[in-house]
Amino acid sequence: MGIDFLPDKPIYQQLIDRITGEIIRGTLKPGEKLPSVRDYAIEAGVNANTMQRVYKELEQMEITETKRGQGSFVTEDKGKIAVLRDEMKEQLVSSFIQSVEALGFTTSEIVQHLQERGGKCD
Repeated sequence: MGIDFLPDKPIYQQLIDRITGEIIRGTLKPGEKLPSVRDYAIEAGVNANTMQRVYKELEQMEITETKRGQGSFVTEDKGKIAVLRDEMKEQLVSSFIQSVEALGFTTSEIVQHLQERGGKCD
């Protein structure tokens, strides 16, 4: 099956973003077991070494934890998930603001437009 990856960002980073997104959305719940490295690699259509790097990075970020002989699990620390959510939000907003300012829009113009839309995503 595989995942369609963007050419301008490392595959392992895209996979980290995908998994952290699933955690933030609640698709992956605190304490939930992740697929094995091999199974996820097959699902994503990547080398098992790439997937191993993803799992290692997630563990270093303290988003997942590995239990010897059992596998990798989403952290049960809801505080860490909340911090991850806030960091992701800040990163997305900063990137968005940089993009619109590069096109010559002011932050106040964008805020006004968003308020006029009332949060609608057409």
